[in-house]
Amino acid sequence: MKLPAPAKLNLFLHITGRRGDGYHLLQTIFQFLDYSDEIELIPRTDGKIKRLKGLAHLKAEDDLIVKAAKLLQQHTQTTQGVELSVHKKLPVGGGLGGGSSDAATVLVGLNQLWGCDLSLDELATLGLQLGADVPVFVRGKAAWGEGVGEILTPVFPPEDWFVVIHPDVFISTLALFSNKELTRDCEPFKIRRFLEGQGSNVFEPVVRDNYPDVAKALDWLSTYSPARLTGSGSCIFAKFPNKLVAQEVLNELPSRWHGFVAKGLNYSPLYTRLEKQKQYF
Repeated sequence: MKLPAPAKLNLFLHITGRRGDGYHLLQTIFQFLDYSDEIELIPRTDGKIKRLKGLAHLKAEDDLIVKAAKLLQQHTQTTQGVELSVHKKLPVGGGLGGGSSDAATVLVGLNQLWGCDLSLDELATLGLQLGADVPVFVRGKAAWGEGVGEILTPVFPPEDWFVVIHPDVFISTLALFSNKELTRDCEPFKIRRFLEGQGSNVFEPVVRDNYPDVAKALDWLSTYSPARLTGSGSCIFAKFPNKLVAQEVLNELPSRWHGFVAKGLNYSPLYTRLEKQKQYF
């Protein structure tokens, strides 16, 4: 079974407070992109979980795809196993949700491949143990996210064309959350205000101050269309009226950065693929 693990954008991201355990309370909108990693799942009957291809710098036992497979195996007490391969397209640590999306695709794919028959609610609950962004990928619908990102309400923002740029900078999410300059008291607002054009990414001012290459990329892309950080970065994005215009802008991208053109999607390519294969629902 070969399945996509799509990228996501945070169309805006606010921090509205902090829980007693230290976790930050967020408001955001998640939207998928038609740009994905590819996950290959080969079933085994001996119960072993092996990673054949993945991130070279990451030990197999620390890889979220392996953790996801083991979590589902333990939860369902299945005796089956799997060989896992990840063909990476999404930049690591770019704020596009690559690791979380990979884990979600493994959960959803193995749920079908192993015949576990868990509901999406059960899979999303399992996924939350792996990361706050995993549930939105499991559920597969663009969503208004609250809490730590796990309280999800389906939304239908415009499915725009985007230029996404990776400035080849690694940003520590932990360091950003610890930064004293980070705004943590945004006024909570309703979906309507975002649709009216309000909202920003609270990480962006801190990233601009501490990562000059990201600031330069934001300024460059904003000369064509207002650019914004996704997640805690370092990837940035801007919307365009169509694919042709977006591609023309990407063609002008300075060689020191990498980028791609992608369409926003309100329904995950993962489920589109599974439905075409008639393997799910």
